[in-house]
Amino acid sequence: MSTVPSTLGPSLVALLGPTNTGKTHRAVEQLLLHRTGMIGLPLRLLAREVYDKLTARAGEQAVALVTGEEKRVPAQPRYWVCTVEAMPLDRRVDFLAVDEVQLAAHRQRGHVFTDRLLHARGRLETWFLGSNTLRPIVADLVPTATIRSHTRLSKLQHLGCRKVSGLPPRTAIVAFSMARVYELADQVRARRGGAAVVLGALSPRARNAQVALYQSGEVDYLVATDAIGMGLNLDVDHVAFAELTKFDGRASRPLERIELGQIAGRAGRHIKDGTFGTLAPSDSLSPALIRAIEEHRFPSIRRVMWRNRDLDFSNLDALLTTLSRRPTRPTLRLTAPTADGDALRRLAMDHGIRERADTEAGVRLLWEVCQIPDYRQLVMEDHVALLGEVFRQLTAPSGQLSPDWLGGRIGQLSQTQGDIDDLLTRLAFIRTWTYIAHRTTWIADPPHWQGRTRTIEDRLSDALHALLVERFVDTRRTASVSQRPRHDDNRLRDTSPFAVLAQWTANQSTPAPVTSWLDDLVEASPAEIKIAPSAQIVFAGRPVARLTRGADLLRPDVVLRDELEAGRGLRSQIARRLIAAARDLAAEVLAPLQNEQRDRLSGAARGLLYQLEQGLGTLSARVSRPQLRALTRDDRQQLARFGVRLGYHQVYLAQTLKPAMVARRVALATAFWGSDAGTTWPAPASVSMPVHATRPAEIYAAIGFPRAGSRAVRADVLERIACDLRRAARQGPFTPDDQIRQRLSCPATEVESIVEALGYRPVGDGRFARHRRRKRSPAA
Repeated sequence: MSTVPSTLGPSLVALLGPTNTGKTHRAVEQLLLHRTGMIGLPLRLLAREVYDKLTARAGEQAVALVTGEEKRVPAQPRYWVCTVEAMPLDRRVDFLAVDEVQLAAHRQRGHVFTDRLLHARGRLETWFLGSNTLRPIVADLVPTATIRSHTRLSKLQHLGCRKVSGLPPRTAIVAFSMARVYELADQVRARRGGAAVVLGALSPRARNAQVALYQSGEVDYLVATDAIGMGLNLDVDHVAFAELTKFDGRASRPLERIELGQIAGRAGRHIKDGTFGTLAPSDSLSPALIRAIEEHRFPSIRRVMWRNRDLDFSNLDALLTTLSRRPTRPTLRLTAPTADGDALRRLAMDHGIRERADTEAGVRLLWEVCQIPDYRQLVMEDHVALLGEVFRQLTAPSGQLSPDWLGGRIGQLSQTQGDIDDLLTRLAFIRTWTYIAHRTTWIADPPHWQGRTRTIEDRLSDALHALLVERFVDTRRTASVSQRPRHDDNRLRDTSPFAVLAQWTANQSTPAPVTSWLDDLVEASPAEIKIAPSAQIVFAGRPVARLTRGADLLRPDVVLRDELEAGRGLRSQIARRLIAAARDLAAEVLAPLQNEQRDRLSGAARGLLYQLEQGLGTLSARVSRPQLRALTRDDRQQLARFGVRLGYHQVYLAQTLKPAMVARRVALATAFWGSDAGTTWPAPASVSMPVHATRPAEIYAAIGFPRAGSRAVRADVLERIACDLRRAARQGPFTPDDQIRQRLSCPATEVESIVEALGYRPVGDGRFARHRRRKRSPAA
C-alpha cells in the first residue's frame, strides 16, 4: 500500500545531498511501500546491485531488470529496475525514482536525465535523487517538487599524500585509464600482496568476482576507475586519487570539484568515517579543495543538457531538424553531439540508406538502429558501417537480421584465449550483440540469441576474472590473509537481504577459479531452483540449502549447506538468489491477490486480505468476523473475482488449494515450524488426513487443511460438507450418510468427530442435531 493518499494528488520529491546519506536506500524502501514502482540508475552495474537487493525482498517474479544489454522481465512484474536510458516510461507505476540526477549536466548523457526530470512521473509519487549542486535546476524545472536533504551519515577527512606502501587497508585507488589501473595493480601486488580491479568495461559477472576478492578480505586493496563514484556499495575506508586529470573523450582535463567529491565520498559507509587523499607522486589537493570535499560544498549547476523529444519522423531531414532544435529556457543547453545523432547524420548522407528510409516507419527504424551503443569504442566510420548493415538487413524482404550473419559475428567472440585486453575487447563486442539480441522484432528466435550472447559473456567474464587474479593477486601471500579472522566477519556471514552483496569469490589456493555448478546457480533461471515440501532447496539435482524460520510465514530465511565448496563471496551471492526464490514461493501462492483492483476495496476488505495472506490463503471465519461483517456488496463481488471464497467456517483463496500450491504452502510451513510441520503434508489427491494431537492447529490451517475433530480437511471440502450438514439438519436430527464419508476419504469411525467439530451433537442411534440455534454467519 502506498503511503501517499491518492486524494492529495501525486507527490514530487527531490532528495538532494552528498554521498552516503542513504538516498538510494531510502528510495528502494519507499518503492517497496507501493504496489508498483520503477527506479532508474546511472550504471548497469548499479542497476544489477539494486535488482539483487529488491529480489531478496520481493522475489524475482516481482522484479524486472531492464538495461541496454540485459532484460529480465517476469510475467507480471510489480517493480522495474532500469538504467536511466532504458526506463520503459510507457508503463505506468505508482512510484518512480531517478538516481544521480546531477548527471543532467553530463555532455553526452545529460539530456536523458534532463528528460526524466521534466517528464518521468509516478502515478502517486516521484523521487529525484542527486547532489545538492542540482538544487537551482530542480527549483527552475520542477518548481512543485519538495526538496529534502539529509546529512552525510559519516565524516570524511583528508589523509594527505601517500605511497602505495603507506596506504591503509581497505583502500580504493582511483585512476582514469586502464593502462594506469594495470600499472597500479601491479605495484600493489608487489608491495601489499594483491588488489582487486574494477573497470567500467567489466561485465557484472566479472565485476562481482573482483569485488568479492575485496569484500571478503582476500585482498585489502581495490584499484578502480571512477566507475566506483556512481553509488556502487563497497566497504572502502580510504580513497586515494592516483591522478587528478582524466580524458573525457575529447581532451585531458582536470577533475571538477564535484567529481572529486563524488568519488572521495565512497570512503566510509553508513556511520563509519572515511578518509581520502592522493597517491604519490600525484599532485596534492589544495587546502580550499580539501575543505570543499570534507564539507561537501560545491558550485551549483546552472545549466543542464537538453534534447528535443518531440521528433518529426515524416522524413530524414525533418528528423535531423527537430533533433537540432534549441531549448527556450535559459537553464537548458542543447546537448553536445551524441553518438546516435552523429550516426544518423552520417547514415543520412548515404543515398542507399535514404532510399530505404523513405517512409515514416523507415525513418523510425533507422533512428532505432542508431540507438545501438558503441560499447566497442570503434572509430565512428566502423560503427556507422555496422549500423548501416543492420538497417539494410532490416529493410530487406525478410525484415530481420540473417541468422548466418549473426552467427558468424557472434561466434568469433567465444574464444577465451588471450590477454586481459583481448578479453575486454571481446566483452565490449558481445555487449553490442547482446543489445541487438534483445530487439526481439529484429531477429528470429530471440531467446536463442539472448542465451548465446549471455553464455559467451559469462565465459569471457570468468576467463577475465581468472586472468585478473593471476596477474594482480599473489595468492601465496593472500591465502593466509583470507583465512585470518576479521573484525567484521559477522557482517560477511549475514545473509539478511540488504547485507548480502552480489559477489563471486576466487578460490583461495589457486589463481584461476573454475566455473562450477554453483556459479551456474547464481545465474540460473528461477524455474531451475526447486524447493521441496521438506523445505530443502535443490539445484541441478543437488541439495544446496534449506528454508528456515524467518520473520513470518511469508518470509523464511535460508541456510546454506556447510559442505558447499564455495568461498564467502559466492556463498553470499547464492544466499541472495535462494532468498529471492523463497520470496517467489510465497508470491506464487498468493498471486491472485496482487491485483490493481485491490486498492479500490474498503478498509475491511483490505484487512481481510491481509489476514488471508498471513495465513497463506486460509483463514477462520470466526477470527475474521469483524471484517466480514463490514464488507460491502461491491467488496464481496470483487473478492469473488480474486478467487476468495467466504465460507461458513473458512475464508480461503481457491487457487491455494491446488496440489502444487499446497506443496508450496507445506514448504513455507515446514520452514516456520520446523520438524513439527516436516511430516505434515497430504498426498496430492487427498482431501483429508489424520492430525497429530501435539501439533498446533495453525500448521494445518497454513497448508489449507484446517483441523476438524480427528482429521485435517481441505478447506473447500470442509465447507461443502458443512453445507450438506446444515441442509440435513433443517429437517431435525439426521444420520450422516455414507457419501459424506466417501467425500472425506476417511474411516467411518472418524466421521463423527468431524461432524461434532462442525457444530453438531450426537443424540443417539448415530444421529446428530444442532447444539443450539445459530445465527447465520456474516460470511455466508
